Amino acid sequence: MIAVPRNFTQLALRRIHERPDATAYQFVRAGHDDRLEADSLSYGEVGARSLRLAAWLQARGCHGQRVLILHTDGAQFVTSFLGCLFAGAVAVPAPPPGGARQNVERVANIIKDAAVSYLMTDSANASAVSQLLASIGHPEVVCLATDRAVAGAAGTQEAGGGEPQWHEPGLFPDDVAYLQYTSGSVSDPKGVMVTHRNLLANQEAIQQGMRTTADSVVGGWLPFHHDMGLAGHLLHPLWLGSRGVLLPPISFVKRPVNWLRMIDTYGITTGGGPNLGYDLCLRRVTDEQSAGLDLSRWTTAVNGAEPVRAETMDAFAERFASTGFRREAFYPCYGLAEATLLVSGGSPGAPALERTVDSADLEHHTVRAARPGRPSRTLVSSGIPRGCEVRIVDPESHAPLPDRRVGEIWVRGESVAHGYWNRPLDNAHAFRATLADGTDGFLRTGDLGVREGGELFVTGRLKDIMIVSGRNLYPQDIERSVQQVSALFGSSAAFSVESERDHVVVVQEVRTSRSYDTRLASLAADVQQRVASEFEVAAENVLLVRPGTVRRTTSGKLQRRAMRQMFLEGQIHPLHEVVAPEVRKLVEAAADARADSRRGAGERG
Repeated sequence: MIAVPRNFTQLALRRIHERPDATAYQFVRAGHDDRLEADSLSYGEVGARSLRLAAWLQARGCHGQRVLILHTDGAQFVTSFLGCLFAGAVAVPAPPPGGARQNVERVANIIKDAAVSYLMTDSANASAVSQLLASIGHPEVVCLATDRAVAGAAGTQEAGGGEPQWHEPGLFPDDVAYLQYTSGSVSDPKGVMVTHRNLLANQEAIQQGMRTTADSVVGGWLPFHHDMGLAGHLLHPLWLGSRGVLLPPISFVKRPVNWLRMIDTYGITTGGGPNLGYDLCLRRVTDEQSAGLDLSRWTTAVNGAEPVRAETMDAFAERFASTGFRREAFYPCYGLAEATLLVSGGSPGAPALERTVDSADLEHHTVRAARPGRPSRTLVSSGIPRGCEVRIVDPESHAPLPDRRVGEIWVRGESVAHGYWNRPLDNAHAFRATLADGTDGFLRTGDLGVREGGELFVTGRLKDIMIVSGRNLYPQDIERSVQQVSALFGSSAAFSVESERDHVVVVQEVRTSRSYDTRLASLAADVQQRVASEFEVAAENVLLVRPGTVRRTTSGKLQRRAMRQMFLEGQIHPLHEVVAPEVRKLVEAAADARADSRRGAGERG
């Protein structure tokens, strides 16, 4: 009888010993002629590299210490992440700091928040990362180029001349395996403490929910510092003893067809991403590019990380039907980093349930079938709970709600993390929630949803709800409607701001050129007319902006609160704007206050 692993390290070592010559991972890249190429790692190679790095970490007393991982190279990330786990250290995946300014700021704040002792990167970036550490006042953090360490470069040998030897770290189920930093605030990052127990429980839930086996081929393009990219695409193949196929996010963003070609070329059966990824394929994959693709082996097309849109699934299935893709391959699901990854999901091969409901009833937190001639919204089921308990709860009274009533989604089970790193007050609120009847131990997700017949339908985000003229408006409904105004429109963000009253603000990306510039005022008026006619509220504030302005997380999740903050701080630079006078005064007053604050700081300095 095979012993049940007590931690993920034991499970990983078992797979390495069982299948040393089998391919564990293929890291795909696009060559100069856009042909896909892949570097492969066998299970034996994964084990040898990771254990060598783990021994180095153990020799330096890293057990229980936080180790930041900054890699653009997939193979090196695997080595560093598993090296941390094998050493008994706490891995801290983070976005590589190159490129966007907010990534540099985010990494700096994660370093401070997690109080990291070591930082793993590669030799190409080691110098820049060391400079970053010095610039933020943390030169004491040891920066290691893992490609050199694994290759046996100077600095990995001990004083006696030999390499350090790895030893079993003696991990317990409730020891923290890694910190998963959420995609929320850049300036105030929160690291979810994912334990070995959490990770094992959630991997089992994923396997049961998606019916994966050792013959499954799992893959995708999401970054490894994202929960779906890490637990879903990188670690799940290791759990199964199967093969993982991984594409850098930038290769997908630059050329979305690379994702579909990877699925075809390497026979991916299970994997996916947010709804945005499927939308991007619809917009940017040409008929010429899709000709000859075979997506028939892709039987579980995961759709999660943001609200699932029925119209996107319909359009994708129709567009790529000629490739062998089937509509029922879609696997809508719901999850979050605070529950490791998966909370609920459907049954592979079975069409997801959909409910077209009355929009006005939804505003009053009730779900009823749509009535002819009235505004409606189609909700897509995220399946049934997988390995956990899910309740729909009144966020104020904490009373459980019956079917067809919208409330906050609360979750309880072994996949739910211990809390945020060093955040006792946040943990008491979010991870120690108690129902009105005294039942405790729940995670408050902050998401809104409704149950029907055991199925979970996610309706929105509690903090994103717009309360305008006493009505509860879902921003995604406004965004979806506005995007249909013009073929030039891309992503949008809707939110509300308060001055003398609540105001709706719509920030809409528009693909424009000089020939279209004269139409911007007309397009803004069309947006206002659409919102007024469909939602019976005034959208007095419309900003038409360049593509790429609307902020999203690395997984494609819309950051409405970040957009609201940017608007209030005057950091959005529109091509055209219509702003109510009282809102303009609000923005200008905030700008004056910031200027005064900076002057005061300068005088004190």
